[in-house]
Amino acid sequence: MSESGLDRMRADAAARGLTVTVRERPAARSLEEAAALMDLPPSQLVKSLVVRRGEGAYLFALVPGDRSIAWPKLRAVVGVNRLAMPPADEALEATGYERGTITPVGARGGWPVYVDERIAGATVALGAGAHGHSAIVDADALIAAYGATVADIAE
Repeated sequence: MSESGLDRMRADAAARGLTVTVRERPAARSLEEAAALMDLPPSQLVKSLVVRRGEGAYLFALVPGDRSIAWPKLRAVVGVNRLAMPPADEALEATGYERGTITPVGARGGWPVYVDERIAGATVALGAGAHGHSAIVDADALIAAYGATVADIAE
């Protein structure tokens, strides 16, 4: 039996000394509904987005749920002229996680992590590697565990 995304996420968190609380939750039709189910403001639900930075090269952009990637800002921080969102099948191949479950924790590839500065200092919920689950984590501990770059990358 292959390791589930949830197991992979938990194992990676443990290996990095990152404390993660996994919460089971019903499916949500929107970010606002998910925030209400988690009893968190939308800004504390973090979107973990896999971004293509080149052929076979990716990065994670973590932005607050009530914001989106500011592409010019992210390109400037990364130092590239072009970034793109890959199709769902390519994101799965790059990370081992389906859309809606993506998290840098336990993801394949060891891709660099870029975190919007608005997340720093907060307790946040992000993908847990499996549908119907969220990972609750201290953002500063997550940033430290992945050597993430913190910058203004959202609008």
